[in-house]
Amino acid sequence: MKLNLNIKRASLLLLGIIVCSVVSAQKVDPKGNILPKNSNKQDTTKTLNAQQKNSASVADGVSASGSTLGIRGRIIDVETMKPISGVSVSLADNSKATSTNENGEFIIPVNKKGIYEIVSSYLGYTKEITPIVLADKNWENVSIVLVNESSTLDEVVVTRRRIQASEIALLEERKNSNLFVEKIGAQELSRKGVGDAAAAVSQLSGVSRQEGSTQVYVRGLGDRYISTSLNGLPVPSSDPNLKNIALDIFTTDVVDYVGVDKSHHSSLSGDFGGATVNIGSKDFTGDRLFEVSLGSTINTNALKQWDNFYLQDGPNFFGYSDYNAPADAQGSYHFKNGWDPKKKTVTPLNFAVKAGDSFKVGEEGRLSLFAVVNFANGYGARDGVNSSFSAQGAPLKALNQSQQNYTANTTGMLNANYQINAKHKLTYNFMYVNAGNHYRDMFTGFIRDAGVDAENYRGTVNRSTFSSTQLLINQLLGKHTLTDKLELDWGLAYNNVKGDMPDRLQSMYSETTDGDHYFIRINAADNHRYTYYLKENELAANVSASYKLGADKGKFTVGYNGRMKERSFDVMQLNFNILDGQQGTTKIDPSNLDQYLGASGYGSFYNIVGLAGNAFQNYNGDQDIHAAYANIDYKLTESLTGVLGMRYENIKQYVDFYSIEYSRGNNTLKKNGFLPSLNLKYTLNDKNNLRLGASKTYTLPQFKERARFPYEEVTQTIVGNQYLYASDNYNLDLKWEMFPKDGELYSVTAFGKYIENPINEIMVSSSANDISYANTGDKGYVYGVEVEAKKYLMNLVNDKLSIGFNTAIMKTDQKFDPDKVRNETEGLINIDPTQVSSKFTGASDFIVNADVSYLKSFDNNRNLTATLLYNYYSDKLNAVGTNGRGNWVDKGLGTLDFVLKSKVTRHIGVDLAARNILNPSFERWQENEVPIQVMSYKRGAFFSLGVNYKF
Repeated sequence: MKLNLNIKRASLLLLGIIVCSVVSAQKVDPKGNILPKNSNKQDTTKTLNAQQKNSASVADGVSASGSTLGIRGRIIDVETMKPISGVSVSLADNSKATSTNENGEFIIPVNKKGIYEIVSSYLGYTKEITPIVLADKNWENVSIVLVNESSTLDEVVVTRRRIQASEIALLEERKNSNLFVEKIGAQELSRKGVGDAAAAVSQLSGVSRQEGSTQVYVRGLGDRYISTSLNGLPVPSSDPNLKNIALDIFTTDVVDYVGVDKSHHSSLSGDFGGATVNIGSKDFTGDRLFEVSLGSTINTNALKQWDNFYLQDGPNFFGYSDYNAPADAQGSYHFKNGWDPKKKTVTPLNFAVKAGDSFKVGEEGRLSLFAVVNFANGYGARDGVNSSFSAQGAPLKALNQSQQNYTANTTGMLNANYQINAKHKLTYNFMYVNAGNHYRDMFTGFIRDAGVDAENYRGTVNRSTFSSTQLLINQLLGKHTLTDKLELDWGLAYNNVKGDMPDRLQSMYSETTDGDHYFIRINAADNHRYTYYLKENELAANVSASYKLGADKGKFTVGYNGRMKERSFDVMQLNFNILDGQQGTTKIDPSNLDQYLGASGYGSFYNIVGLAGNAFQNYNGDQDIHAAYANIDYKLTESLTGVLGMRYENIKQYVDFYSIEYSRGNNTLKKNGFLPSLNLKYTLNDKNNLRLGASKTYTLPQFKERARFPYEEVTQTIVGNQYLYASDNYNLDLKWEMFPKDGELYSVTAFGKYIENPINEIMVSSSANDISYANTGDKGYVYGVEVEAKKYLMNLVNDKLSIGFNTAIMKTDQKFDPDKVRNETEGLINIDPTQVSSKFTGASDFIVNADVSYLKSFDNNRNLTATLLYNYYSDKLNAVGTNGRGNWVDKGLGTLDFVLKSKVTRHIGVDLAARNILNPSFERWQENEVPIQVMSYKRGAFFSLGVNYKF
């Protein structure tokens, strides 16, 4: 963990914002100099008349000489933080010069946009040269600090412009935007000790994270209702079960901010139900940077098993495996990895290296480069209940689950930012991620279908799983000002993802009351090795052109989004069929399974069912989405602004599949989507806004959901439904927001969603009790209220105490229609829900996120930040009850974290964190007439220590 923003940056940032507001209100003489505050009324009137003649005000950056462009700023002493008057300020070419007033403020008008260098000099201080890019707006605001020549500081980190991802800057962006904007930036992520994008999103209002999963839920809507993008361009998923990439693979080392759009507008993908999550990658713009960090995180549950930690044979420490499933398992044993897990040395470690610099290119250009390499691992363990019961409450499996797990994440990113000149900018982003996940589970207890009774036997299911994600992202972005009114933005992305489970091993055996062990083989699949390989290639393109309307009334935008992807998914399960002569008669040693299921037992102890030629099952999918959109952003009155948009999408999704059970098949889904949107903003005053958002969107089924193809888990089999189709969503948001001071916010949002033909995962009425997907009813709805607050309780120069709070109170409901499902699937799928209606899965009625943060600055080199965070979600539906069984409900859960960050010296920072301090029990209950607990465990607390050194 790193301290990305020291006290100098935070203080200067605040001063810079104050400068901007102060300078905007200053009176200016005909030469562009700031007039003293005590200028008489007549002088002020003359100045205003001169400004009116030029059809603009100083707030718009217009001097009496007719200049509409320029640079405004304030200069302060880096140690005293006080303004310096009389500083000579000039352009590097000496074409323009001025000096600061008694408040340290200055204005320099310029004739054209471009890259400038501001030279600041004052007797007794080191001369400072500050590069400025005047590109996206007419006036650039800058804060400059000077270092006294007698200062003991060897180096000063200078904030030359606002840090885009600071809390104050993001709140200001939110205030000024004509759209609904919610972002959490690098500064807030650092303060809260957030380690990845998934944890970042869960800090926002109305968002919760599912325990034991990478999924997040926004306003009660989960994976299928969310879309993920990086810098506005889509990112593919590596999990065949999920639509979205696991957000926790994006560490905060590569994240500048995470934004959540909960209200739709025309430039967003129409596959939108709950939200669009957009990750902004690091965009280096500062001074030369080289930073190294080292740390460690330990879990208290894993600590108890420090000397007894076992994981699957094969994968290495960094989360890589070179294992490949055998092409032919017939005739001999072809497996590289053994059945028995290997003891591991618990070595919790994370390290990162960051480097960045910028260079002047030619007369007008500047090239900025930023690179980061990060590795982080984590060890975990848990022990608890994992069972299943019938509708009558009889146990089907009454098991205790013991798990040891290990995660390893390697991330590399390169950002190249080329500002060609004031009108043209190119950005290239490259990102590589490898995430490896190991799980070793032991389920022990009563297993009805395996013939294991509670009195004479105890059954055991061992499952070792390793999965990996390898993601490659290439993005090229361009931004061009073609004329004073016309701007062009574009982006291209090529993404490649591999999601593999190279070797999952499952063995089952029983233990008698005498302590003897025997393999269980009720079905050939009881002991097996399972493999899948997922590959996805995706090409995406965005282009938009914006034309500014006259008299600053707004702009008109047209654009195109394209997304073309292809996926292949191959799966193989090889069943180690225990021969009849061995099952139940040969005692085994469960600590040496290779003795029986390895090469020596092939053909004599077991044979393999599922040989080459029919072992592989697969599906392939192609999806093309082409979208055109237009919107007009128009200032209707001085207080009312409207953004009216229309989006058209042409969607084609093709899937073909092959499985042993369901043979071959294919199907195509086509849809034309006409998606209007409206966003209104009414400015009550300079601190208060009212907003309204209304839109129509859709939710698209995924490849796996429409392939008649089995995917097997420990306790269930999931099969696709080729008759599945997209649902339509109608969204409405109404928000009041107040910004009382810089960095402070109060907001209340009422929202509602009406969903036609909602898609659900539900149990099919059959002897096998398979899970499938269906449009389970005609409608569903979500409505609720979100409340958010950010407040400084103390806001002094060296002491700051702030609180943050957000909550969501919501209700979800959907009605089930078994006749509809049966008719639309031509009798293929029948459902029998226990209740006629239910909540949406993953939806909590009540969510709370709160934090208290204290910042203490000792001097320019030393500071300390302490943050206490609390998160809570109420009961949420995990699975819909069917065939008389009650719903599965996850009980409400609260977590408490503490984060301490300190800048010890100019170079050294230290981070401490304690997470999940309360260590609550996660509990899942089956709500029969008499509720039954089906799952329970504790994750343990996590303690971490990190040190970073900035050269």
